Amino acid sequence: MDAFVWGAATAAYQIEGAVREDGRGASIWDRFCAVAGNIANGESGAVACDHYHRMDEDVELLRQLGVDAYRFSIAWPRVLPQGTGRVNQRGLDFYRRLVDRLLEAGVRPYATLYHWDLPAALHDRFGGWIGRETAYAFAELTEAVSRALGDRVAAWITLNEPWVCAWLGYARGEHAPGYRDPQLGLQAAHHLLLAHGLAVPVLRRNAPRAEVGVTLNFSPIAPASSAPLDVAAAEAADVNLNLWFLDRVFGRGYQEHTVPPPLKLDALTVAEGDMAAIAAPIDFLGVNYYTRFFVAHDAQGGNPFGVALEAPAERRTTMGWEVYPQGLFETLVRIARRHAPRRIYVTENGMALPDRPDAEGGVHDAERIAYLEAHVIQARRAIAAGVPLAGYFVWSLLDNFEWAEGYRQRFGLIYVDYATQRRIVKDSGRWYTRMIAASRRTAGAG
Repeated sequence: MDAFVWGAATAAYQIEGAVREDGRGASIWDRFCAVAGNIANGESGAVACDHYHRMDEDVELLRQLGVDAYRFSIAWPRVLPQGTGRVNQRGLDFYRRLVDRLLEAGVRPYATLYHWDLPAALHDRFGGWIGRETAYAFAELTEAVSRALGDRVAAWITLNEPWVCAWLGYARGEHAPGYRDPQLGLQAAHHLLLAHGLAVPVLRRNAPRAEVGVTLNFSPIAPASSAPLDVAAAEAADVNLNLWFLDRVFGRGYQEHTVPPPLKLDALTVAEGDMAAIAAPIDFLGVNYYTRFFVAHDAQGGNPFGVALEAPAERRTTMGWEVYPQGLFETLVRIARRHAPRRIYVTENGMALPDRPDAEGGVHDAERIAYLEAHVIQARRAIAAGVPLAGYFVWSLLDNFEWAEGYRQRFGLIYVDYATQRRIVKDSGRWYTRMIAASRRTAGAG
């Protein structure tokens, strides 16, 4: 794995806190969290891991872990409080300082421009991602951030998991802004793709030496039974989850047969030139992988992509997800064969557990170590099979706000006591340090 990038990842709303400080505007997640019943235990990202005030400490932890790179996201409302227009210099300066500290620590910055925290002002003005104008606003954000940081960020990721944003946010109501209209989800998906396409040339212009890509989420999908309706539902779910964004980014246009009733492709508003913009060449594809799903036909008719059932598995995370490491290999090989991207990074992979410090203050997460080790093996297997895999990022650096799950799910290599903000490196963090060092020694010997 010569020149292979080992990293850790986070996202702004999940760790930063300080949602009302230094000129930051409101986001759709601030509003969504304020509605009773949306978030477990009524929690929010208002404080989270207080990374905004503890950034130096967290960068030092990255240095101690020995990672090559750190994937973080830019909070759009911190830089452009109204979504467009006036740049909030204090917000932009925070990311300037973060990048500076990372470089001083020998850690390469990998910046994600959108990880779901849309400015509430854009929701009010345009309906968020339902409105085409939001895609152009994203290009404006890209311009502001890349002009400030383009000479020092190693890689830019335009969007993180646009499927989650479009389908959980606009079609199913589980995430902000909480809409429940699959046709709106389809339109939001198109505008997210357009935003990506508009951002790529901006990044090329302002950060010519950096890598440019996008991160999508993937899960192998199997039918719950051999019944024709279950098989059809699984096929539709696979297209929706695994192929809808992937195929568009790599130049395949929309096809009627990929949209099951009652969705209507002809109701989708697509302007001339959109598909060419969306297919702007990228340097890498980011792959987020956690588990696989079993899908059955929705007998109630509410979900055209079927319903996910609990997999028959011995090992699960506290998210209820099956531990299925070979799915990472299957996913990477499928992507490489389907579209032959120049490079692939695993930009998220990790496990939620009910971690707690013991009497001596240690956090012993042997299950997470086994999970990560098994997935690294599958990553190495994919490389041996010819996949151009260039890096692997653990989700996540810190325990953090896990969206609708609140703080009850802990993914971190580092434990966070939310009452005191004390950080404790877990056994998995120490394992990761040793594994990275051993990988470097092996690469050097080769």
